[in-house]
Amino acid sequence: MVQRVIILGAAGRDFHNFNVLFRSNERYRVVAFTANQIPYISNRTYPRSLSGRLYPKGISIHDESKLARIIKDLRADVCVMAYSDVDYNAVMTKASIANAAGADFWLIAPDKTMLRSKKKVIAVCAVRTGCGKSQTARYVSRIVRDAGRNAVIIRHPMPYGILADESVERFETLDDLDRYKTTIEEREDYEPHIRNGFVVYAGVDYERILRKAEKEADIIIWDGGNNDAPFVRPDLLITVADPLRVGDELTYYPGETVARMADVLLINKVNSASRAEISREKKNLRTINKRAKILTARSIVSVENPSDIRGRKVLLVEDGPTITHGGMRFGAASVAAKAYKAREIADARKYAVGEIKAALDKYRHIKRELPAVGYSRKEISDLRATLNRAVCDVVVSATPTDLNRIIKINKKIVQVSYELDPVGATLEREIKNFIE
Repeated sequence: MVQRVIILGAAGRDFHNFNVLFRSNERYRVVAFTANQIPYISNRTYPRSLSGRLYPKGISIHDESKLARIIKDLRADVCVMAYSDVDYNAVMTKASIANAAGADFWLIAPDKTMLRSKKKVIAVCAVRTGCGKSQTARYVSRIVRDAGRNAVIIRHPMPYGILADESVERFETLDDLDRYKTTIEEREDYEPHIRNGFVVYAGVDYERILRKAEKEADIIIWDGGNNDAPFVRPDLLITVADPLRVGDELTYYPGETVARMADVLLINKVNSASRAEISREKKNLRTINKRAKILTARSIVSVENPSDIRGRKVLLVEDGPTITHGGMRFGAASVAAKAYKAREIADARKYAVGEIKAALDKYRHIKRELPAVGYSRKEISDLRATLNRAVCDVVVSATPTDLNRIIKINKKIVQVSYELDPVGATLEREIKNFIE
């Protein structure tokens, strides 16, 4: 009996699970995707060019808020949870909605969806969005290059545009960011790698992506998104944890999963956390993973010219996902403002307009900072308008992308950078031993 399946997603893991497990499987028919977390990704169609012969009309993508109705209308037998950075209460709420509507609820083990590479793979994941996974991936890639090996980055997907055009994306220059019409969120993760001289692959079809990357790489580095598990089977898995959100490693899906899977557990931001928070983080991680090595690192925030901040009134722009669905109450811009002695921090809520105001209304835990959301032209336009309206001396931006390449505003943007600084030589030694 063919089972009818709905895949719950956020334009990433959902498509990968479909491609690997369902696309050519006669036992199932995926009757819909649903979309959550990310705006503007519903009301699209997973196209025929990607969905295969069993789906000549493609597959519709619906807003997840209507899940119960969709299950009944499409007579679904199973709902598959396929997105990440979700607390356990929310996961079980989805399960309850599905069960009440008559559908089973599945959590698929990462092992069943991991592709095998012909090259060695280092994966960097995290227990939550905003732990410092990307800065860790940048650190790992530099160590690999310094060891004389060619590293190619495969990034967790963010196909927020026309899916048929995003099957395989290769980024080598900053111009490629424009060519693929990337959002601010994509630029935040691709741009730093490109500036460091590395090729980045992303897209929708990760079997094709992996095979293309293998032709260029000695070692593949998986730069995981959200707190998702790797799509490619790692030979070394580094999972980053955040003591500023201690406890989340035990209560978020699939953050606890990737912590349990890890070969190395890296506690980041130890220069910002208290001793008690770091101690609790270590204890929690050791409880769920007794074999992994637990290492620590600092997250070092810097700006090119500290005098641009000192004594000035500043508006803070933070990495969007980190302080929105990532739940962080502050980010690197706040750290920089404090470290470099800003005179005053402007309240971004006073100046927010349109989609930016809507984002702040949705995420009430954000106090004065401005999330760099830019999933659409309208959001980018509203971000520009908000920054232009703000009464301040300078904008301090900690989004990893250079906003000056995207928008022009009536005040100076001071770019904040943040890099991983491991405590001791232990992480470097682990990577070099792996390479050797």
